[in-house]
Amino acid sequence: MNYAKQSNREKAAMLMISLGPEVAANVYKHLSEEEMEQLTLQISALKKVSPEEKDSILGEFHELAMAQSYITQGGIGFAKTVLEKAVGEDKAMALIHRLTSTLQVRPFEFARKADPKQLLNFIQNEHPQTIALILAHLEPVKSGQILSELPPEIQSEVAKRIATMDRLNPDVIHEVEQILEKNLSQTDMQDYAQSGGIEAVVEVLNGVDRTTERTILDALEIEDPELAEEIKKRMFVFEDIVTLDSRAIQRIIREVANDDLLLALKVSSEEVKQIIFKNMSQRMVETFKEDMEFMGPVRLRDVEEAQSRIVGIIRRLEDVGEIVISRGGGDDIVV
Repeated sequence: MNYAKQSNREKAAMLMISLGPEVAANVYKHLSEEEMEQLTLQISALKKVSPEEKDSILGEFHELAMAQSYITQGGIGFAKTVLEKAVGEDKAMALIHRLTSTLQVRPFEFARKADPKQLLNFIQNEHPQTIALILAHLEPVKSGQILSELPPEIQSEVAKRIATMDRLNPDVIHEVEQILEKNLSQTDMQDYAQSGGIEAVVEVLNGVDRTTERTILDALEIEDPELAEEIKKRMFVFEDIVTLDSRAIQRIIREVANDDLLLALKVSSEEVKQIIFKNMSQRMVETFKEDMEFMGPVRLRDVEEAQSRIVGIIRRLEDVGEIVISRGGGDDIVV
């Protein structure tokens, strides 16, 4: 059998045989019924795979998989650069040519890994047709995020152009793709990571002393009340109750409504339940456990709202100095 003259379908069958039954079975899980049927027929038609053919098919598969991985990470240009350094210019060009002729590389693959907000910065001033072309090739969720951030007068125009978009010349798509990829690569768009946001602020504020926290939040409440409120909501979550001392927990139990506490404990961790029960009387614990047992299913939204109300009470008790939430710095010292 001349390996070089084998069809892609025959090579796929040879690859399955070379990988062995367990790996082949896992591959089958990702195929359609038609693909499984065709591959099985091809496998059954093969009498044997020689050691030389096995080496050839595994080597080709590894090279193609490596090239496809590089293309997915950063496009054809990135893949070519990496492969040239790894296997030389001639072999790299042969690999790229073979890959693009046997595998379909989706347009704007690199843009799918870009952060929507950063991608928006690069396309918001483009012509609506160009924006529509790009958004039409992204995941619907990411396209929706970008579309919602465009100026209102542009949104409807872009949506209309996406809806009426017909088949386009591949050269046009490739040209737009190259321009966008060049712009993104200049700022390492594929490497952008979430480095800020509310959660980052919460993590920082949870590590400062109470005085610093209060100063920052007071200033935020003047500049952006909604942001300040959102930060405060996230600074202490219900599960953090395990970090409080017994006196604080007992004070909280006295303050909150029993119905809220029941709901809040419904889906809480065993650690949280034990901490709460440890600070109740035996009779109260028995009553709570019975009520929880007969409560039945509850909506997650109701549980979250109950936990939120309890967190609000905890924050209020801290504000008036009745309980202490442990934080970094000397502000935690009680005298």
